Amino acid sequence: MFISNYDKAQVLTQALPYIQKYRGKTVVVKYGGNAMLSDGLRDAVISDIVLLSCVGINVVLVHGGGPEITEMMTRVGKESRFVNGLRYTDEESIGIVQMVLAGKTNKDLVRRIQHIGGKAVGLSGLDGAMIKAKRLDDGKNDYGYVGEIVSIDPSVISANIDRGYIPVVSTIAYGTDEYGDDKTPVYNINADIAASKIAVALGAQNLILLTDIRGIMRDVRDEDTLLPVVRVSEVDGLLRDGVISGGMIPKVNCCVDAVRRGISRTVIIDGRIEHSILLEILSDEGIGTMFIK
Repeated sequence: MFISNYDKAQVLTQALPYIQKYRGKTVVVKYGGNAMLSDGLRDAVISDIVLLSCVGINVVLVHGGGPEITEMMTRVGKESRFVNGLRYTDEESIGIVQMVLAGKTNKDLVRRIQHIGGKAVGLSGLDGAMIKAKRLDDGKNDYGYVGEIVSIDPSVISANIDRGYIPVVSTIAYGTDEYGDDKTPVYNINADIAASKIAVALGAQNLILLTDIRGIMRDVRDEDTLLPVVRVSEVDGLLRDGVISGGMIPKVNCCVDAVRRGISRTVIIDGRIEHSILLEILSDEGIGTMFIK
């Protein structure tokens, strides 16, 4: 599609107020799902993040890596098992999780950012004991080395932002308890939860969760029923009505928790749409579902 220079200038002019609004502010993006599997979508996400960084917006990229972990476990002959939507992580599996998330996935993202001119640094929750966690215990199920976050120390992230880097964070955590014979266990952390708590710890302007659907829809079969704005006070009713259900519940809970803890704007957007991050931050209408007080 041909776009004239005039139209390009109009787009930039319309984006200016949003660039001014976010310049110097921090935006936390949780990246996962199909947007990580497609080369085209991955390139669009990376270019969005680099562009935002170039105009003075501090972006922190918090990533998952479920498909890559599953692939590696299959290679070594281990079957993936999930308990209440969380990957059961035994002693051997946590080594695979750490290797994939903090190693291959994290460094691939850093490499891609730097390939198009960005300046990135790869971090994990182990660095500087940034994410501390204890073993997740709901009194009913055994999740293995899956952790519940105890605290976030954002100083490592902040220091790298101050130096002009885009922090890319993998969500494994430093254990604060004793589990088996390991006195300092490593825990696997849900990336949505980690992104929410990192956003709060940083005092971020915005938290963006990239997902595989448009957002919250009254009818999941009809994208025209998308709810562009949801107030925190409305969430309980939407849960009772079944509008929010299944795997969307924990994502919504992360957004609600972040809003209640001071993040002015949290959004769930469709990572399958190219440049969805730019559409959300630098346009009038945004995209997906925004949660506000």
